[in-house]
Amino acid sequence: MSETHFDPFGEPVAQAPRGEAVAPAAGSAGLMRAGTALFWLLVVGILTARVAYFDPDFAERFGSFAALSNTLQALLNG
Repeated sequence: MSETHFDPFGEPVAQAPRGEAVAPAAGSAGLMRAGTALFWLLVVGILTARVAYFDPDFAERFGSFAALSNTLQALLNG
């Protein structure tokens, strides 16, 4: 009786007759490489856009908005 092996996500792993794991198909490996390349391309693109459009005054404007919000809340409650 053969022992069933599972991957980290709980899916059964296909086994060869001698008990070795079956290698993925060439198309599957190519699709995995393409997906990985697309992921890292998006990461680099997003980081580049964040660097290019970084606004150092954003935190200061948020702080003044919070102060205005607190002032309005105090006026409405008091």
